[in-house]
Amino acid sequence: MGQEILINVTPQETRVAVMDHGIAQELHIERRSSLGIVGNVYRGKVCRVLPGMQSAFVEIGLQRAAFLHAADVMACHIEGEPQTERPIQEVLREGQSIIVQVLKEPIGTKGARLTTEISIAGRFLVFLPHQDHIGVSQRIENEDEREHLRNRLLGLLPEKRSGGFIIRTMSETASDEELLADIEYLQKVWAKIQQESQHAGERSLVFYDLSLPRRMLRDVVNDDTVSIYVDSKLTFEQLKEFAELYVAKAVKPLQHYQGERPIFDFYNIEKEIENALSRKVELTSGGYLIFDQTEALTTVDVNTGSFVSGKNLSDTIFKTNLEAAQCIARQLRLRNLGGIIIIDFIDMDEDAQRETVLEELRKAVDVDRARTGINGFTSLGLVEMTRKRTRESLAHLLCETCTVCDGRGEHKTAQTICYEIMRELLRESKQFNAKEFKVIASTSVIDLLLDEESQSLANLSDFINKRVSLQADSQYSREAFDIVWI
Repeated sequence: MGQEILINVTPQETRVAVMDHGIAQELHIERRSSLGIVGNVYRGKVCRVLPGMQSAFVEIGLQRAAFLHAADVMACHIEGEPQTERPIQEVLREGQSIIVQVLKEPIGTKGARLTTEISIAGRFLVFLPHQDHIGVSQRIENEDEREHLRNRLLGLLPEKRSGGFIIRTMSETASDEELLADIEYLQKVWAKIQQESQHAGERSLVFYDLSLPRRMLRDVVNDDTVSIYVDSKLTFEQLKEFAELYVAKAVKPLQHYQGERPIFDFYNIEKEIENALSRKVELTSGGYLIFDQTEALTTVDVNTGSFVSGKNLSDTIFKTNLEAAQCIARQLRLRNLGGIIIIDFIDMDEDAQRETVLEELRKAVDVDRARTGINGFTSLGLVEMTRKRTRESLAHLLCETCTVCDGRGEHKTAQTICYEIMRELLRESKQFNAKEFKVIASTSVIDLLLDEESQSLANLSDFINKRVSLQADSQYSREAFDIVWI
């Protein structure tokens, strides 16, 4: 069994799961209310230039202004003239109208990341209208193969050409006819962008990248793809037409799923989504992982749990870390975690075991389509790695901050709230001359005040010389309470 792609379409959202040998490897979700914007081209308006940060903010019609760094401007053409590396205040001015492309989705409180260097992705090539060089994907490491692909593409291009190209990894198996078709498609798209940009108003969309299902056909389908199941008849017909024109390899495996059970239920993807939103991930051996995601970085803690197999403790730890390395790489893809990632493997005494676990992690992330880097073990025994972040993580897309714990992941005990109430009663008794205080709180807190803390409350009532009455309200959360003066 090779690669399978499952596409679930509803009027509200489209979800795609990429399976490899029956195991989910990637999850992608696109909602009608918040369509992905990476790759989109806009006519924007510079609203602020910051010389100290060598950056600018550009309004493109989104809720927040987008961010444009000087490094993403210098190699491009602004208003028809090539720019050398000059301070951003000499290149851009407030109120200026520019054509920009989105590099990264808005993430958290940060706006989208922009570039003025437009790139248009095809199946085998990426077209760079403002460049003139031929580049090769870094994933193609063999230098002879890189040179062969570069010379091969140069042989297909006219001598007087406009624009450069980056050769994608899929080009290794592409025929000359497929490459020529990709070149023609990319140049047509660029011509359309140029035409649309002349008539587009400020803060408006000039070019919208392909929808999620089409992007999956363009970027993910390969020789190992055995089936592509789509549960929507309309989307199936649209993808079939698109595949016949641009992705010939997707035509044969593309099928309309007509099973009685929902496609994500049948392939157990719903459970995978739940697991990918969980803080704790169980390993098949009995060990487990703990994922903690913050704004700056993600930490992963590896634990042996109930796993006791192995010749000795060292062997048990080694086997747990090996399994964890594979599981972590898969979870990073499923959760779409990016930025800095710190992994706390269980301490290993032997250097050979540490190197084996590190090599296992490298092999596991090697199939990741997002760019990753592993820095190895630190002096504290932690593994530092990075993963390119271009869109929101799965948790940020599907979840929101808990209103009860305010994102802490835990809430105060009923006993802690009881003591807070007593301190507040003492404070208010000194400030206000009330005859009686009424405490309104959650049922669990009131029960504790009537039971274990009843004597403490009675002592406080005698001390402040005020009567204290209690009222339970099921609508109150654990940490919420009110003190009413009577």
